[in-house]
Amino acid sequence: MDSALKPGDPAPDFDLPTAGGGRVSLASLRGKPAVLYFYPKDDTTGCTQEAMTFTEKAKAFARVGAAVVGVSPDTVASHDRFTAKYGLNVTLAADEGARIAQKFGVWVEKNMYGRKYMGVERSTFLISSKGRIKQIWRRVKVKGHAEEVLAAVRVG
Repeated sequence: MDSALKPGDPAPDFDLPTAGGGRVSLASLRGKPAVLYFYPKDDTTGCTQEAMTFTEKAKAFARVGAAVVGVSPDTVASHDRFTAKYGLNVTLAADEGARIAQKFGVWVEKNMYGRKYMGVERSTFLISSKGRIKQIWRRVKVKGHAEEVLAAVRVG
């Protein structure tokens, strides 16, 4: 919907099912900083690397009180398999229908090998403890990204 989200804006509201049978919502994250990273698809090269890197840094994010949530249009069952296969230690939320991706402006037209389709643009949002967007990374390159996000969380 609104691709013009910017730092200082309230984060769009969401409530999604997660791997392991849980739920995550903007309300449940209040009171602590949250990292919401949108990725295209479970068990693909870049998405696996990104999830593994956030998992490696999970303890460091926890030490600074930050929640890390990965969001993709995959199903909860897909997230469960993905989590088990790679031993992931981050919350993965199922945005089937991409409603939340649309709210955050990351559901975009993509072009691969001349074929146009709608998909998630790899993006990360740092949300403050009060539910406001602090920082946005769009068209994320996986290498070094989790470290950059962690540094931004530490700055506060």
